[in-house]
Amino acid sequence: MIAYVTVGVDDIALAKRFYSAFLPALGYELDEVHGDLSYALPVQAGQSPTLPEFYVKSPFDGRPASSGNGTMIAFEAGSQKQVRDLHAAALAAGGFDEGRPGFRASYGPHFYVGYLRDPQGNKIALFSSDPNEPGRDG
Repeated sequence: MIAYVTVGVDDIALAKRFYSAFLPALGYELDEVHGDLSYALPVQAGQSPTLPEFYVKSPFDGRPASSGNGTMIAFEAGSQKQVRDLHAAALAAGGFDEGRPGFRASYGPHFYVGYLRDPQGNKIALFSSDPNEPGRDG
């Protein structure tokens, strides 16, 4: 099981604006620790944390952050409309379009996805695969 995912950024304020444009709508709460960002799903008393947590940090080695070629982090939305809305909110918050929301021929008929780059260049996917919503072929 993946416990956490971390992306490196050079501008925490810009990253906060971008990630806070959509992660709270997916249920994530923000905690700022030592100037870094930690997004996690809320934990009820007596329950274990819902994993993975998502961290946004300056690189520990002090060198500039870089995005990984082929690296992508995907967040599941509750509906196709939410994918569209959050994709638009993330673009308005400084992100870059890497693929407008819609169906992709190489994925299942209900996999609806939009792709973004955060201001640092990290690739993010927002998707919904609800079989109760219209599919690609329907």
